[in-house]
Amino acid sequence: MKLAVISCIHGNYEALDAVLLDIDAQKADQIYCLGDLVGYGPYPNEVVDRIRSLAIPTCQGCWDEDIVEGLNACECSYPSQLAEQRGKLAHEWTNNEIRPDVREYLATLPVSLKRDNLCFVHGSPNSQHEYLLPTMDGFTALERVLSADADVLFCGHTHVPYVRELEDAQLSVALKNPAQSEDFQQFQVALKRIINAGSVGEPRHGRPNATYVLYDTETTQVTLREVDYNYTKTCLAILEKGLPSIFAWRLARGMEFAERADDPTHVCER
Repeated sequence: MKLAVISCIHGNYEALDAVLLDIDAQKADQIYCLGDLVGYGPYPNEVVDRIRSLAIPTCQGCWDEDIVEGLNACECSYPSQLAEQRGKLAHEWTNNEIRPDVREYLATLPVSLKRDNLCFVHGSPNSQHEYLLPTMDGFTALERVLSADADVLFCGHTHVPYVRELEDAQLSVALKNPAQSEDFQQFQVALKRIINAGSVGEPRHGRPNATYVLYDTETTQVTLREVDYNYTKTCLAILEKGLPSIFAWRLARGMEFAERADDPTHVCER
């Protein structure tokens, strides 16, 4: 079976429409969404309506959670005061824009989805706000996959697609018995994978193209897809609706522009 995995749409209806057309052309059998349907972009209601109309299984993203629970990111999640101010402005705009039924739908989304040996999350199995970067320590990355009880962990949140294979991993565990002597145990872990779908609506891999992933459950083949779309239309809508202009700037360039915390493993406590 061919699965399409999308993530981080962020109210960008133009990008979502283009990606769905590409998924149809690729003849995918099922679509999974890793959340962040809203936030930053100008069309949150329209994006949610489209996802709901297609009955796409969807995880709750960090922005989806924030709109339901109230902004829960603390100042340490932002690398600058300007970035924090922009984030709060986007949250306030989105919070005022979405319909009550959309908010209710976002509240019902699960934090993870499972399908056989596959697990789908937004950030990590620990939190929607944790970044699983490709440079993460190998032991920590492996722990995240094992904690999901899966062989393949699909995630988003970073807005940069990648495939990471954790092969021939050997874990060593030191246990102390009642006699206070240490008992070392080792075990091998079969091949595990982390697959990041990137972002449909706000890519940050250096190009404005929307990204998503195709995964063949029979061959385990992974294909990272990039899709052209009319990002200029979305950029104009961002400006017209009064969202921070920097969102249009970075969307047109496929760049991040200082929106990631210095410590990507940090999870806010409030």
